[in-house]
Amino acid sequence: MAIGDEDDRPKRKLGHEIGQDIALLSVAELGERIDLLRAEIARLEAARDAKQASRSAADQFFRR
Repeated sequence: MAIGDEDDRPKRKLGHEIGQDIALLSVAELGERIDLLRAEIARLEAARDAKQASRSAADQFFRR
């Protein structure tokens, strides 16, 4: 095997696209995707909560 042959191989996707065909994924791969999406949901909820807290603080400040 020559150097650089590894670069010609298709790269495995590390993410998940909404609506992506999942028919060919194994049970383990589905579990990985679920874990990935749960982590993303937690990240989005944390960002939302931080923005809500910031807005609430601003609302309180400017109401006075």
